[in-house]
Amino acid sequence: MTIGARIVDYEHKRRSFEGLLAQDDALPSPRPGVLVFPDWRGRSSAQEQVAAKLATWGYAAFAVDLYGKGIRGTTPEQCEGLMTPFISDRAMLRERLLHTLEIVRELRGIDAHNIAAVGFCFGGLCALDLARAGAPVKAVASFHGLFTPPGLPIADPIESKVIAFHGWNDPLAPPADIVALGRELTAARADWQIHAYGGTMHAFTVEDADNSAAGILYNERSAGRAWAALRGFLAEACG
Repeated sequence: MTIGARIVDYEHKRRSFEGLLAQDDALPSPRPGVLVFPDWRGRSSAQEQVAAKLATWGYAAFAVDLYGKGIRGTTPEQCEGLMTPFISDRAMLRERLLHTLEIVRELRGIDAHNIAAVGFCFGGLCALDLARAGAPVKAVASFHGLFTPPGLPIADPIESKVIAFHGWNDPLAPPADIVALGRELTAARADWQIHAYGGTMHAFTVEDADNSAAGILYNERSAGRAWAALRGFLAEACG
C-alpha cells in the first residue's frame, strides 16, 4: 500500500487556501472522496493523519483548509479568534463549505458523486452543516462536534446519512444538545445515528487531550469504538 499526499491550492473570494489530498495510489480511480474538516486550530498534522487513515481504507481524503493558506491557531485565544466569525455567521460558513465541496468534486481521482465528510469539534459542526445545507454528499460524520443549529433553511429531507460520535460528559455539547440534535434530524427526515459514549469527555479521539478539569480528555476505548463504527458507516454509505 502506497499512500500518496499532494497539496491542493484553491481560492475563495480572493483568499488562497491550501488543502491536502491523501489516497492510495495503487488503487484504481476515481475513488470515493471524504472531506476532513479540522478542529478550531485550522488545518493541522492531526487532521492530515486522519486523511491518511481514511486513505488506507480506500478513500481519497481531503484535509480541508477553512481559514486560509498558512493561517493556523496555536493558542486557545488565537483558535477562538479564528473560529468565532464562522460560528457567528453560519451563512458565511455554509458558503465556504459548499465552495470547498465543489473544489473537491473536481479533483482528479475523486468520484464526484460519491463523497462524504468527517469533522472534529468545530469540524464536526461543519460536517453537520453540509448535510443541513442539502449538499450532494452521501454521508457526514461528527466527532465530538458542536450541534447548534445554523439558523438557516434546512434541507427537508436531509438526504445525507448522518452519524455523530459524542461523549456524554462533553461540556461543549451536553446531553440536552444531543437530544436536540436527534429531534432536529428527525424533523428533517434524515437517516441518522448518534453514538453517545459514557464516561467520555470532549476531544476523546485526540491522544494528547489531557485537561479533565475543562472536560477535555482522550479516551482510548471510546475512540476505538468510534473509529470502528465510522469505517462501517462509510462502507455502507459510499461503498
